[in-house]
Amino acid sequence: MSSNTAIIIPVRLAAIRLPNKPLADIGGLPMVIRVADQARASNAGDVFIAACGDDICNIGKKHDFEAIKTDPDLASGTDRVYAAFKKLSRNYDYIINLQGDLPLIDPQIISATRELLTQKDIEMVTAAVPITESNKENDPNVVKAILTQNNQALYFTRATAPFGPGKLYEHIGIYGYTPDSLEKFVKAQQTELEKRERLEQLRALEHGIKIHVTVVNSAPISVDTFEDLEQARIAFKSAI
Repeated sequence: MSSNTAIIIPVRLAAIRLPNKPLADIGGLPMVIRVADQARASNAGDVFIAACGDDICNIGKKHDFEAIKTDPDLASGTDRVYAAFKKLSRNYDYIINLQGDLPLIDPQIISATRELLTQKDIEMVTAAVPITESNKENDPNVVKAILTQNNQALYFTRATAPFGPGKLYEHIGIYGYTPDSLEKFVKAQQTELEKRERLEQLRALEHGIKIHVTVVNSAPISVDTFEDLEQARIAFKSAI
């Protein structure tokens, strides 16, 4: 295990479309624990749950994960990751922000994200996958990553972009930071593009933080609705 890396899963219960979704049952375990299990299986670092309250803390501890209580009113998952990171009892060189609605994420995506993050002069990383399903191309819930030839992020958008023939890339909800870049990101002012697209990673780009992207082979199911949850439950059963 890479003990110089903290994998932090931010969790809140106030999702509008699927209330209490971190507690949703998937194959007999709460979704947040499924995510934490995938993180542990990656061997990419020590796993922590950044909880919004005691309920999540207790569930984490019950399943042998360290849970850190943070302010329930924090504005974003990244703010929650930063708050939890500041409370850790030891120092880490790298932080992975793994979103808590990816219960079936391939552990190799987590380890690939960390591997890229440890390269020289890298401040921030994320992951993307080529889009192969035509129904995703025009779906605003599928965030597109626009990449340079060396897989550095130029932009993220809910629109279908870039224009013209060629690959489109779906963004995956995982980020890696150095402690300095995470602090810089959290303390930076929100930007107009971030507000318009409702994508906080645009704040990093507008404040000069370069985001490098690891391109992977599969996209995990992101659970935002009850229909997504049912899809995740079916996929979990087929994977057993």
